[in-house]
Amino acid sequence: MVFSNPPLTFVALVILSVARFAQPFSHRSITWLPSQHSQRYSNSFEVDMSIDEETSSASTPSKAFVVALTREMGKNDKLHEALLSSERIKKLKTLSEVSINIHEIPCIEHADGPDTLMLAPTLSSNQFDYVVITSPEAANVFASAWVQAGRPKLGVVAAVGKATGESLKEHGLDVGFVPSKATAETLVQELPLSDAAKIEGRVTTLLYPASAKAQDTLQNGLEGRGFSVTRLNTYDTVPASWTTDQLSLAESATVACFASPSAVKAWLKNTDAIDKPRAIAACIGETSASACRKLEWDESSIFYPEKPGIDGWVLSVADALESISSG
Repeated sequence: MVFSNPPLTFVALVILSVARFAQPFSHRSITWLPSQHSQRYSNSFEVDMSIDEETSSASTPSKAFVVALTREMGKNDKLHEALLSSERIKKLKTLSEVSINIHEIPCIEHADGPDTLMLAPTLSSNQFDYVVITSPEAANVFASAWVQAGRPKLGVVAAVGKATGESLKEHGLDVGFVPSKATAETLVQELPLSDAAKIEGRVTTLLYPASAKAQDTLQNGLEGRGFSVTRLNTYDTVPASWTTDQLSLAESATVACFASPSAVKAWLKNTDAIDKPRAIAACIGETSASACRKLEWDESSIFYPEKPGIDGWVLSVADALESISSG
C-alpha cells in the first residue's frame, strides 16, 4: 500500500538519520614532512598545517629556507645540532612562519699532500720548540704521523681554534698554547719566542704541518718575528663531486655555511651553472668571509662572528636568516 502523505513517525526517523551523518568536522592537524634526499640531514623542522574549525582555511608557512652545511662528509654534525637547538632560529620559525630545511652538501674532500710521507720521519729525527696545528684535519694527519713515528717527545703544541684543540686532545696530545682568537694573524702576534732558545742563544724552531692550499700568512708572519719555520704540506683539499640531488639542493639554498676558503671556491665551482642569485654566506670566521669578499659576494650577503667557532657560526646563520625573513 502506498501512502500519499508519509506518516509523521517515518519522516522523523529520516530527519534523525540525516542529522547523524551531518555533524561538522572537528579541528584536525596535519603534519607535513618533505621527501627524503640522499643527504644524511633531511628537513629539520616540521611544518604544521592546521585546518581551522570555523573558517576551514589552511595556514602554511609563508617562506621556506634551505641551509646548506658544506664541510666534508661526516663533519657537519656539531653545527647541525647547534642549529637545531638555537633559540633564535626556533623563534624565527615560529614568529615569521617559515620552514627551515638543513642539508649536508659537502664542498670539499681531503687528500694526501705532497709532504705527507715526510711528516713521520721529520718528527723522528728533529726536535722543535713548537708545533702549530691550524685545523681538525691537520690535527688528525699529524696525530697519525706522530703515532707512526713512535710518539716522540714534542715541543709545545699550539692549536688554532677550539675544535682543533679538541681533536688533538682526543688523540692524546697535550695543547700548550691557544691564541685568543682562532686566526693565523692572532697566533703570529701572540706566540712567544721559546725561553729555551733564548737561553741557548739560538732561534726558536717551529714545525707547521699545513694544508697545501693554506696561505703563507702564518709562516711569513712568524719568520718576520725571528722564528725558524719548517712547513710541510701534509694534506690537501679538493672539490667534492656532487650528485644530481645535491646540485638541486644547492640551487635551492638560501644560506650556505662555509668553514674555509676552499669550501667557498668549491661551492662556486659546483654552482657555476646555476642561474640564480648566490646563497647568503654564513662563515665560521673572518678568513672564510674574506674569501667570499674576494670572490665578489655582496658585502650585505656575508655574515661571520668576530671570534671563529661553532657558537658564533650559529649566530651568523641566525643573522643571515633574519636578514631575509622580512624580505
